[in-house]
Amino acid sequence: MARLRKTMASLRIIGDDLVPSEITRLLGCAPTDAHAKGEALVSRKTGQRRIARFGKWSLRAASREPGNLDAQIAELVTAMTDDLNVWLAITTRYKADIFCGLFMGRWNDGDSISAASLLALGSRGISLDLDMYGPVEDESSDMAPETSHA
Repeated sequence: MARLRKTMASLRIIGDDLVPSEITRLLGCAPTDAHAKGEALVSRKTGQRRIARFGKWSLRAASREPGNLDAQIAELVTAMTDDLNVWLAITTRYKADIFCGLFMGRWNDGDSISAASLLALGSRGISLDLDMYGPVEDESSDMAPETSHA
């Protein structure tokens, strides 16, 4: 299996009554992005202003080229507390996931996640959210999947 061209991953914790400073205190780690519901936000890309519809605390792992989602999960998990009672308190109150961008260089790229990483996520109540982006290839490319013409 060919490796993914690039992977990106962030831990996201989301909730209406989420207080970012409380999550920071509980996890023992500063976020890369955080806001409370009702806070005024400005888009980095467009400069457009909007009001946050929910609270969010997120921590982004370094992107990897070639992709290595397992290393990114380990990076995120080890940056924060390993106290499962803290995680239970957070994940019973808020939605928590690892949001992943998987960028393929070919039509059949892949990656694997170790049992240790899956256990770390599951024991903390963190789900895995995968967004996959296929390669931009024209149909005549030798990298496109073969089709049968019956």
